[in-house]
Amino acid sequence: MGKNITVLGAGAWGTAFGQVLADAGNTVTMWAKEQQIVEGIRDHHHNAVRLPSVEKLPDNMTATGDRAEAVKNADIVVVAIAAQFARVALVEFKGLIPDHAIVVSLMKGIERGTNKRMDEVVRESLDLPADRFAAISGPNLSKEIADRHPAATVVACTNLDNATKVAEACTTSYFKPFVTTDVIGLEMCGSLKNVTALAVGMARGAGYGENTAAMIETRGLAELTALGVAAGADPKTFFGLAGVGDLIATCGSSLSRNYTFGANLGKGLTVEEATKVSNGVAEGVPTTDAVVALGDQLDVPTPLAYQMSRVLNEGISCSEMLAGLFGHEVTGE
Repeated sequence: MGKNITVLGAGAWGTAFGQVLADAGNTVTMWAKEQQIVEGIRDHHHNAVRLPSVEKLPDNMTATGDRAEAVKNADIVVVAIAAQFARVALVEFKGLIPDHAIVVSLMKGIERGTNKRMDEVVRESLDLPADRFAAISGPNLSKEIADRHPAATVVACTNLDNATKVAEACTTSYFKPFVTTDVIGLEMCGSLKNVTALAVGMARGAGYGENTAAMIETRGLAELTALGVAAGADPKTFFGLAGVGDLIATCGSSLSRNYTFGANLGKGLTVEEATKVSNGVAEGVPTTDAVVALGDQLDVPTPLAYQMSRVLNEGISCSEMLAGLFGHEVTGE
C-alpha cells in the first residue's frame, strides 16, 4: 500500500524524486515557498520553473506552501533543500512532523561554519533520533531520472528496517534503491564528490582531455575516501554506487551543475560570472572550503579541495590548480 510522502523543496531533484515516489504508488505532496511553483504543480501538474522538461507530473502529486498542511499526515518526509539553507528552513518544521515519520535527506553538502554533514544538520534541526533519519545518494542526475531513464541509488539509515521502508517507497521499474547502514559514508560521498566534479569540469573547460580528468577523479576519490574513513565511514561505500558511481555521473555530464560550473571557470569566467549563468545551486562551491576545514579538523590532507578553494577564493587558473595538486617529491600512490 502506498504511503503519504512529503517532499520539502520543489527544485529539479526534489520534483524529479517526487515523480519517482508517485510512480511507486505513493501520494506525494510537494512543499515550496514559491507560489508560482505551488500553483503550477497543484493546478497544472507541471513545474515550469525548476523542471520544465516534464510536461505532466503524475496525478498523485500535489503541492502546498503551508508547512503544517504539507507534513501533517506524512509517513515519510523528504528534504530537498539547498544544503547551506537546510538548518534555517528545517527549524520551521520542528514540532510539525509526525512522531512516526522517517525523514529522508536528498541533500549533498557540508555546512559552512560548522563542518557538519547533512545528517547532523537535519537531526539537530528537528531533534530527530538516528533511527528515523535516512539519506539517499547515488548517480542520480535529476533530468535523466525525470525522463525515467534506468538508475539506481543507495538509502542509508542506522535502522536497516527503516532504510528498507524508504527503499520500497521509491522502487519503480526504472529506479532501483539499495540499502546500507553506513550513513556517514553515504553523506561523505555525496558531499565531497562535488568538489572533484568542479575540478574535472574546470579541466575540461580549459581544454584538457581524458588523462587529466582521470587523474583528478582518482585522486579525488582517494581524498574523499581518506576523509570518510577518518570520520568513521566504511571504505567499501566509496567504491559503490554512492561513491564511484556518483563520481562517474557527476564528473562526466553537462547535466551536473558542479561539472558545468567548473567548466565555465575553466573557460575563463570568474566565480561571479559562472554563478550568474548557473541554472540552480552548484553545491560544490560552498562545500569546498568546508571540506578543507574538515580535513584540518580530521588531520587528513585535502590537496584537491585546497587547490579548488584557491580557485574560488583567489582566482588562480586551472593550470595553477593542477600544478599545486602534487609536491615535487616521489611518493607512493
